[in-house]
Amino acid sequence: MNKEKIAILVDSGTDVPEEIMKEKQMYMIPLKIIYKDGEYIDKVEITAEEIYSRLSEEIPSTSLPSGETINQIFDQIKKDGYEKVLAVTISSGLSGTHNIVRLLGEQYDGLDVYVLNTKNIGIGAGLQAIRASELLETGMDFETIIKQLEEEVAKSKVYFNVATLEYLQKGGRIGLVASILGTALKLNPIISCNDEGIYYTVSKARGRRKSLEKTLHLIHKFVGDHRKVRLAVAHGAAFEEAEEMKAQLQKDFPWVEEWYFGEISPALVVHTGPGLLGVGAQLLD
Repeated sequence: MNKEKIAILVDSGTDVPEEIMKEKQMYMIPLKIIYKDGEYIDKVEITAEEIYSRLSEEIPSTSLPSGETINQIFDQIKKDGYEKVLAVTISSGLSGTHNIVRLLGEQYDGLDVYVLNTKNIGIGAGLQAIRASELLETGMDFETIIKQLEEEVAKSKVYFNVATLEYLQKGGRIGLVASILGTALKLNPIISCNDEGIYYTVSKARGRRKSLEKTLHLIHKFVGDHRKVRLAVAHGAAFEEAEEMKAQLQKDFPWVEEWYFGEISPALVVHTGPGLLGVGAQLLD
């Protein structure tokens, strides 16, 4: 066991499955979802379903957790006897959460806080938090874990299929996906995060089925000959397709032992809309 008292802290956009959060005793900073009539705490006061049901009336916006909320979480971590914090956030290229946690961590008295820039979103970032927890259990010291996690950032990838680009566009999160807008709105893009941690279009397909087939192809390409791999399927109002995708991946990669399956967080739903299907992979060798 690790002699240092190290806590793992994630933001709600990393989509670490709830059972893993509990099992690994991770702390969570919730993002905020803002409607004209008020704001809600991601995963605490609002569900993805509630956002879907209101999308026709209003597309909310999201915002960073307040400094006060983050400091309260630091207070709790310190009170629980921890001395160091490994914080894992969604890409700094997509959210300001990374920077605010880093800045407040530097100023916080009594905790040594490190914030990993995953250059990823959703389960692509979540897999890195799970990896942090795994390294912690080996008894590795704080500095060595940090070095290892930084070296492994490029070993996690997530590919998203969105049913429409409308929500990414309205939310201003379109990044490098913008180039396929206009006449290409009928195309189903596969979106990922580039080396800078910004959304870009990996591939385009005409029609959902072809798009999902291409996603499978991309996962095969990313995994290559690696034998130690974690795979994850995350969805937003696309349960049946997600189940189908997982079954196909299990058939294609029968030797993979670690699987994660779940819904994406309400804060991500805001930017993608319903019909989102993401596949994440993490190379461990």
